[in-house]
Amino acid sequence: MKVKGFLKDVGGASRVTKARLEAFEKASDQPVVSDSIGDVAREWHPGALDLVVTQIVPASKTAVTVRFRREDGKKLPLFYAGQFLALEFDVNGKTVSRPYSISSAPFEARGEEPFVEITVRRSKGDGFIADFVNTQLKVGDKIRGTMGCGQFYYEPLRDAKHVMALAGGTGITPFASMAKEIAHGTLDMDLTILFGSVSSDDIILKDELDKIHCDKVHIVHVLSGDEPDWTGERGFLSAELIRKYTKGDTSYFICGPQAMYTYLRTELEKLDIPKRRVRFEVFGSAKDITVFPGYPAEVRDKTFTLTVVRGIHEDEIPAKATESLVTALERAGIRIETSCRSGECGLCRTKVLSGDVFVSPEGDGRRAADKEFGYVHACSAYPVSDVKIKIPIL
Repeated sequence: MKVKGFLKDVGGASRVTKARLEAFEKASDQPVVSDSIGDVAREWHPGALDLVVTQIVPASKTAVTVRFRREDGKKLPLFYAGQFLALEFDVNGKTVSRPYSISSAPFEARGEEPFVEITVRRSKGDGFIADFVNTQLKVGDKIRGTMGCGQFYYEPLRDAKHVMALAGGTGITPFASMAKEIAHGTLDMDLTILFGSVSSDDIILKDELDKIHCDKVHIVHVLSGDEPDWTGERGFLSAELIRKYTKGDTSYFICGPQAMYTYLRTELEKLDIPKRRVRFEVFGSAKDITVFPGYPAEVRDKTFTLTVVRGIHEDEIPAKATESLVTALERAGIRIETSCRSGECGLCRTKVLSGDVFVSPEGDGRRAADKEFGYVHACSAYPVSDVKIKIPIL
């Protein structure tokens, strides 16, 4: 390098400063009121949306698919196939939030008549929002929601070209979104879905899946129920079955009920799959927190006092040992922001002022500093004594 060139480069900062000062002198004294970059950012990432229910159709004999559009008629924001939609429901005068994986494809949210869909199965007595969606929600209802949430999507820099999806029940929804996006030609990956169901007459989204004809999408139905005439795969998603359909370098994506996660962790260990190739979708609040190692069984039937501090105001509410702090707050009509409800995202980050809580080990997304200084994610923290917490004023 020549010395003359080196000095010229070193002196570049002063030249830039001079040029900026000259530009300031020549600039108009009128304020710039437009924000073109901000307008684009707000279009693609608008935050919470006002949605309207436009269609409710059966997805199986025990589930429905609900379609939403934006109330203002605009296109929906970008999202990846596999992400979820966090919805706020007004039930009996109380605001309750729930996350649902998006079962429609991203391209359908950007078309001439943009929409987004979720698929929800009726509960077995432990999910009043699921039952509300299936029996009381109707076309024309308005709901507030935030979409494009979660980390459960294909990333080519991280994941193998071939993905094996292990799905159970409504765990098929993120994979249905991926399959439709692949068939549309806007997602480049090979997808094999092992889809576990109990009976052939209650396979969720079966009609939609049957319509997908693409050499990059392969769907294998597996029934655990006793059906003598069934000619397909039977039983559970075992290591043997997974090995049968694995081809070459593969990433494994798992979505389903809590019991399925427990079972598959053991089965995947038998295959010596690198941890970097396995991804579990968060499944919302644990159905039974008492089954996790370390949970103090002696408190499972107890109800404690939860003191909630908001600014200078304090409330005392009951909190069951088997229900998360978020659930206790919602039952009392106290609002707290939530999204994933699995302990991963941190939107419901809460300071524990006193008392003891049990934090679900599944999906504990807290930072090390939060663990040290007494912060929890309220959706995955369960009282095991009287507890005092501080939450934001909403």
